[in-house]
Amino acid sequence: MTTESFAKVLVRPMVTEKGTRLMDESKYLFEVSRSATKGAIQEAVEKTFGVKVKTVNTIRITTKTKRYGMRMVPGKTYKKAVVTLQPGQKIQIFEGL
Repeated sequence: MTTESFAKVLVRPMVTEKGTRLMDESKYLFEVSRSATKGAIQEAVEKTFGVKVKTVNTIRITTKTKRYGMRMVPGKTYKKAVVTLQPGQKIQIFEGL
C-alpha cells in the first residue's frame, strides 16, 4: 500500500475522554474508512507511526435519526478502530494530551 492509501484508511485520530484513558493501556482510537479491514488498519498504523500493533478491534457506529421540524435527518455513520500496541510502544502525536 502507498502512503496515499494509508491516508484513506485512517480518517482521523479520535481524542475523547475514554480514548485518553485507554492510552495508559497502549490503546489508541482512530476513525477509519467504513470499508477498511483489520489487516489494512494494522498495516496503516504500523507504516504511518512506526510501531508494532498487537490487536485491532473495530466498531461500527450508527447514530439515531434526529428530527428538524418536519424533516427526519439520519446521523453520521462511521467506523471506529481500537488499536492495541505491543508493550513499550507509543504513538508520539497522542502524547501530552
